[in-house]
Amino acid sequence: MSSVLFDAPGPRALRVNRLLNWLVLALVAVALGFVLWQFYETGQFDAKKWSIFTYPLVQQGLLDATIATLQSFVVGAALSLILGFLLAIGRLSRHVWVRVPCTWVVELFRATPLLILMMILYYGLPPLGFTFITPFIAVVIGLTLYNGAVLAEVFRAGVESLPRGQSEAGYAIGMRKSQVMSIILMPQAVRAMLPVIIAQLVVILKDSALGFLVTYQELLYEAKRLGTQVQFGSPIIPAAIVVGVIYVGLCLILSGVAKWVERSSRRSSRIGPGRPVAAAEL
Repeated sequence: MSSVLFDAPGPRALRVNRLLNWLVLALVAVALGFVLWQFYETGQFDAKKWSIFTYPLVQQGLLDATIATLQSFVVGAALSLILGFLLAIGRLSRHVWVRVPCTWVVELFRATPLLILMMILYYGLPPLGFTFITPFIAVVIGLTLYNGAVLAEVFRAGVESLPRGQSEAGYAIGMRKSQVMSIILMPQAVRAMLPVIIAQLVVILKDSALGFLVTYQELLYEAKRLGTQVQFGSPIIPAAIVVGVIYVGLCLILSGVAKWVERSSRRSSRIGPGRPVAAAEL
């Protein structure tokens, strides 16, 4: 079968594709095996390095670090959604004095690296008199400003992907623009953009790891602390593996919950989805 963009591969092309696939898999297996062998040669699998995780105090430290990570994620994600919602409304406003400042805010914080935001908040503001900036506040505000700007573009793209008749129907029955936006457009935009929003929430969870650079005692901070324990052979690789597994587990749980919410909203809603939005429109 031929396509407009390409011709369907013939028998010879299929053999070549299978050969390339097996070759890539073999290269990946060799690379993975080489890494594992280097871990073995450098003693990363020694029982001494892994025995540190059998101590209750270490387990409690990992649990506390996990809770600290989740706290920064939950607060940062909630505030990011609120900020993104407000900035998206401002970006779609008919009033220039509202739309232009909101656009500047979105472009500024979307273009500024998250780590620089956290460093400015934690190390730059206290000398100016903002002594209430703790590591937790610096991490949460940094996550909120950066991801709120990104989510604002997600919400805006979702609203603009909806058919114009949706808003015209609201205006026809006498609704204000704020009512049209909050009652008609935004709920549909959120549902249409839910996969992108879920992906951004996962990014917020992983970005919280940057907090260890401003001394926030989350999972990566705990991994670095455990990795410097000389009496256990400085188990930095085992600590990184354990923390990585915890992060993967948290992301899988978040993705599972988000997909369940997405399926539930699709079953319960009677409103059809909007037009899929390409990444280039964000």
